[in-house]
Amino acid sequence: MVTSYNRKKYEEKILDGIHVHYLPVSYRSSYRFFRRVIAFLLFSHHAYNLCKKVRSPDLVYATSTPLTVGLVALKLKNRRHLPYIFEVRDLWPEVPIQMKILRNPVLKWITRFLERKIYAGASRIVVLSPGVEQSIKALPFAKSVYLCPNMSDCDFFKMKGEDEINLAQKYALEGKLVISYFGAIGPSNALDYLLNVARIAYSGGWKIVFLILGEGPYKQELIRKRTLEGLANTHFINHQNKHELRKYLSVTDAAYISFANFPVFEMNSPNKFFDALASGKLIISNVNGWIRELVEKNSCGFYYHPEKPDLFFEQIQPFLEYPEKLIKYQMNARKLAETQFDRNLLIRGLFDYLEIK
Repeated sequence: MVTSYNRKKYEEKILDGIHVHYLPVSYRSSYRFFRRVIAFLLFSHHAYNLCKKVRSPDLVYATSTPLTVGLVALKLKNRRHLPYIFEVRDLWPEVPIQMKILRNPVLKWITRFLERKIYAGASRIVVLSPGVEQSIKALPFAKSVYLCPNMSDCDFFKMKGEDEINLAQKYALEGKLVISYFGAIGPSNALDYLLNVARIAYSGGWKIVFLILGEGPYKQELIRKRTLEGLANTHFINHQNKHELRKYLSVTDAAYISFANFPVFEMNSPNKFFDALASGKLIISNVNGWIRELVEKNSCGFYYHPEKPDLFFEQIQPFLEYPEKLIKYQMNARKLAETQFDRNLLIRGLFDYLEIK
């Protein structure tokens, strides 16, 4: 496995029997778009130089984003005759194009061209959501496409954490519904929507506390707004590793899934959604699409239009008035994780598709 980390020297480790190569390519969620692109290109350059030295590989499994990871796989195919499987986690360059981050017509053409070349060169394509599956299957040059969503680690995340910490006093959580967002805080996450809800909740005296865990380029601006408006019901917390996140989830009632209001995000398959299911949390999503269909069909959460925050309060009120309904929805979330998205279940299906015994 080849990955990167924010250190100055290359490093190798054996983790769970996997030989992991850490490339010293700096990347942070707070980087702006073009600085991210530079990091992506640097990683591709160093990753290819490393991979071409690996002895007798059989197959390349390239997972994006970024799309430039596919360039490494494409070069290895052309120069070492290695077949590759390409995993599409997000539709690039469609995301930056819809968000009008990528506007230059020449750059649009180049990225579209690279997308076509990478898809066409792949022996097989793995996708993480039904919407992405449909989009790629519609392309004339796509090969075999397999849907394997992000996975719920039901062994690691539990409905009641075994190692809970006492956060109730620190964040004044007693007797209140705790809604947590965890993940990146950037333009695609659109956490202004959450701040709009927090503002109404605070002014209306709703017994709700919001925890926002993560890092990103918009974090300081959101903190400034929270401070100016005196939103004592909203707390920003630094990025937490998986073990620390489990502790915060142990005091969380509902998980908030947030993305900007663009059609491309309706196809997203965010890790945080599947972690929240495994933890048995009520799911609150401002994203239309397949996630909305899932939570509504399985009675484990609700969707509200992000630009109509008043709808949020109509839908959250029954969970405040009837704790038994909250518990039922939380149990349904855990059941959905166990029956459809459990890691062990999905890995077996993926291995069968890849013919790995």
